[in-house]
Amino acid sequence: MLSIILSLCLSASILFPFGTHPNPGDPFLIVNKKTNELAFVDENEVQRVLPVATGKSVDQTPEGLFTIIVKAENPYYRKKNIKGGVKENPLGTRWIGFDAKGTNGRIYGVHGTNRPDSIGKYTTAGCIRLLNEEVELLFNEIPVGTKILITASDRSFDELARKAGAIAKSTSNLNEDRKEEAVN
Repeated sequence: MLSIILSLCLSASILFPFGTHPNPGDPFLIVNKKTNELAFVDENEVQRVLPVATGKSVDQTPEGLFTIIVKAENPYYRKKNIKGGVKENPLGTRWIGFDAKGTNGRIYGVHGTNRPDSIGKYTTAGCIRLLNEEVELLFNEIPVGTKILITASDRSFDELARKAGAIAKSTSNLNEDRKEEAVN
């Protein structure tokens, strides 16, 4: 019986990344509200950087480290009762919801759009909006349990990923971090 329980726990940990920080090499998302860009980090490097739309005001898109907990194809738009998969749906073709502010992944998310002209602007009610083609690729590359860091920073995505633990730190980076911690 104990071996069955242990086996289930180990297989679950492979499917769902536990813990508060990403492991180096795991998929990881970073959104920089200052530049309105999203970085997809995987296999210890920034794979690509995409333009996004974020909240109309500074506080609408929450900042912090969150976990992707819901994924949906052709999401239903509850606020205005719009079916998924129709061109009137402002959520586009994919929904990648995260647990910001103690929510259940259905309030805040990374999603597509029916307004591609809005990308790069501060125009959402708090979500992160991507072009449909981009969110469809991302949807296939990140599992539920992936961490997403949302910040407003002057640091590069590489620096942010290293600091968050999504990219393995080299010895020189470790020494720099120790110096920075000593100053702070």
